[in-house]
Amino acid sequence: MMMPFKRQALVEFEDVEFSKKCVTFARNEPVYIAGQQALFNYSTSKRITRPANPEDPSGGNKVLLISVHNPLYPITVVDRGNGRQRQAILGDHPSSYRYDGYGNHGPLLPLPNHYRMGSRDTPELVSYPLPRISTSYIHGGPPVGSVAMVSGLHQEKMNCSRVFNLFCLYGNIEKVKFMKTIPGTALVEMGDEYAVERAVTHLNNVKIFGKRLNVCVSKQHSVVPSQIFELEDGTSSYKDFAMSKNNRFTSAGQASKNIIQPPSCVLHYYNVPLCMEESLFQKLCEDHQVPKFIKYKVFDAKPSSKTLSGLLEWETKTEAVEALTVLNHYQIRVPNGSNPYTLKLCFSTSSHL
Repeated sequence: MMMPFKRQALVEFEDVEFSKKCVTFARNEPVYIAGQQALFNYSTSKRITRPANPEDPSGGNKVLLISVHNPLYPITVVDRGNGRQRQAILGDHPSSYRYDGYGNHGPLLPLPNHYRMGSRDTPELVSYPLPRISTSYIHGGPPVGSVAMVSGLHQEKMNCSRVFNLFCLYGNIEKVKFMKTIPGTALVEMGDEYAVERAVTHLNNVKIFGKRLNVCVSKQHSVVPSQIFELEDGTSSYKDFAMSKNNRFTSAGQASKNIIQPPSCVLHYYNVPLCMEESLFQKLCEDHQVPKFIKYKVFDAKPSSKTLSGLLEWETKTEAVEALTVLNHYQIRVPNGSNPYTLKLCFSTSSHL
């Protein structure tokens, strides 16, 4: 039984010995699910119960609950008035792409005419045509496509490096290319299709620099360096990040350290020199014309540590996203230091300081 708000689940085994084996194995051999370590322990519940008569073997729930975890496309159910007729609205998906690869909003799919609900009626199961990308889930296969299409990018403030700074939180970045024929749109080739899925889940509809991002799966299988031109800030419209040391999922061990989080108003910073203070962070924001943070926290460092880490809170989520996009991977130089420190930023699990 899933408990998504607690990020937990209950699993009932047929015999207590099986549960002991599971807990013992997980303690000796870490188990990773989607790059995150899963922790196993005994529950206080003796069994998983359902709201039905436990003595009646034929009893059970008459309502089917369908939970869609990490949907690739936004799904909204809208009530259409007194008749209780509802419609499902699907967002961009590959089946709606035009010849240029740019998709419009998905179709509005009405329910059948006989599907009208009274207050005491039990709804029938209605089947809709799913976006083509989702059919692989039905057959147990992986999602398709390791290239994300990102539209709604600010043409003067966004470039390949800043796209990398934001998207690298959800997977390795191979290449980034802005499209010449569609201003404010870029293709992002990621390490695998799961990275694209995470990016779509967490970055679609995020507001940045006064514009709202539209992130979806591209029909392209890879990014080809063609039609390269100069962006508004003078940088190239194409950049290869395959060998970048700033990719954070290059090994299983490194990937397990990343906490996949949606954008929030609190950023976690790390890998900064010991001399870094709050005033220097404020000056960094001022020099790069990003909103200043409102709260600052530094974690206690070990005596042998050569770097600091901590938290920064902005007034809004949008301001934090903009700061991360601009300042992530900034090179901090220390007087008399041989090598610069690379500032690392990511979204924190804390909602406020």
